[in-house]
Formats: sequence, structure tokens, C-alpha cells
Amino acid sequence: MATKKFMYVNRKAPYGTIYAWESLEVILIGAAFEQDVYLAFIDDGIYQIIKGQDTTELGIKNFSPTYSALGDFEVSKIFVEKESLEARGLTIDDLMPLKWEEEDDDGEWIEKDSITVISSDEMKVLLDDSDVLLNF
Repeated sequence: MATKKFMYVNRKAPYGTIYAWESLEVILIGAAFEQDVYLAFIDDGIYQIIKGQDTTELGIKNFSPTYSALGDFEVSKIFVEKESLEARGLTIDDLMPLKWEEEDDDGEWIEKDSITVISSDEMKVLLDDSDVLLNF
């Protein structure tokens, strides 16, 4: 049986609603059950993976460090829409350095970047090719 591609689409800012936190929880659960997990960050959803988040003044818990655990769950296909970054004056350097590890032929573990910046046209193709879309 072919593996289904589960695309989690994150469009909301990380705080102010429960969407981002719920998305992260569902992603980790899906990955724990060995789903083929893909993540898309579009629009204000890109703020979910901005580095250096500080929620002290909001008086709520900063859950952004949890994203660094994605690689431990073999979540390595993370896509950020280029136009969303540009519209917010951001670059890939403003995002958390999300990584995953892969074993090479010599048994050595190599750390690799999980985030790929793609155009909105490439994002549309990726979304169309997904078997299951979960929008947050």
C-alpha cells in the first residue's frame, strides 16, 4: 500500500489563537504514527518558525522551542512560501535552524536542513500533490 502524503498547512500567527499550537501537536502525533508528514508555512504562519520568539509580555508560554523536536520525529519536509517571507520583510536567516539527521553509507550521522523556501507556484503544486490537507 502506498504511503499517503499528509500536508499540514500553517497560515496563522503563533499566538493569539490556538491554531499554531494545535497544528504542532497534531504534526507530532502524526509523525509518531509514521505518517509521511509535510509542513507548509504560508502567510502569517511563517511567524511560527521565526527564531528568537519572546512571549514574556504576552504572559503565555513560548512553544516555539518544540519545533526543534520535529527532526527527532523524522519530520524533514518543511516548506516556506517565498512570497510570504518577502511580504513580511523576512529571509530564511530569520527562521529557526530546523534540522534532521540522516545516516550516510559509512554509518555517520549527517545533519541536514529541514526548511526549503519555495515559490507560491511550487507551493500550489505541492499542495495539489498531497493526499491529505490539514489547514490550521
